[in-house]
Amino acid sequence: MPPLIAIRDVSKVFTGGAKIVNALERVSFEIHKGDFVSIVGASGCGKSTLLKIISGLLPATSGNVAIDGEPVAGPLENVGMIFQTPVLLKWRPVLGNVLLPVEFAKLDISSYLEKARALLKLVGLEGFEEMYPHQLSGGMQQRVSLCRALVTDPQLLLMDEPFGALDAMTRDELDAELLRIWEEKKKTVLFVTHSIQEAVFLSDTVIVMSARPGRLLEMLAIDLPRPRTMEMMSTGKFGEYTLKIRTLLAGAGGSAKAAGSTT
Repeated sequence: MPPLIAIRDVSKVFTGGAKIVNALERVSFEIHKGDFVSIVGASGCGKSTLLKIISGLLPATSGNVAIDGEPVAGPLENVGMIFQTPVLLKWRPVLGNVLLPVEFAKLDISSYLEKARALLKLVGLEGFEEMYPHQLSGGMQQRVSLCRALVTDPQLLLMDEPFGALDAMTRDELDAELLRIWEEKKKTVLFVTHSIQEAVFLSDTVIVMSARPGRLLEMLAIDLPRPRTMEMMSTGKFGEYTLKIRTLLAGAGGSAKAAGSTT
């Protein structure tokens, strides 16, 4: 089966005045349809930059990206993006925020209303359609952003540390919720995180990146049964995966915090 995403020798150099920053160096990998793949690495290793290049929001300095065999030459339409902060419009209610991508794409809003409401029900926000962002907790706001990313039924979800700013209990809850939705919707997910535990818990494959300039150290297949449960985190096999990733990061110049932390 041909890959949904093909990354070939992608490098990115940022220049500003006299300063040159090598963010990514000859990164290559493939992701197939329906896979859940996470990227982990030290702060500044280019994880978010790579996500922006894949989405077409940022050009690569060299190398190329193809989605479904087509080169990425600009912002993609059939992609849902979720960021660390929900980025909701504070003057629009929950349902209005979920329907924003429909409006931007100039699609018929009335034909998406039922789907938007169904997504809100799926994430436990039925009855909150007319609430405003300031009336919601941080976790509830991220649930809204997840619905917004899914409402136009994109083939690919790009998630940039979406739960990183939340408390540990809410983060665990949303990780489990995301897996439940992923298993139902069968989307392809590329998920950036600083949390080694989160990456192992969620993923089919974990991409481990070196410190800047970000290089691919290893693509680690996670052979844990699905559906995943929080109890799996206490198993020996789960611990072996997290230890291997920490060791890779520590050996490649990752900070002690990034290499040794599970959060």
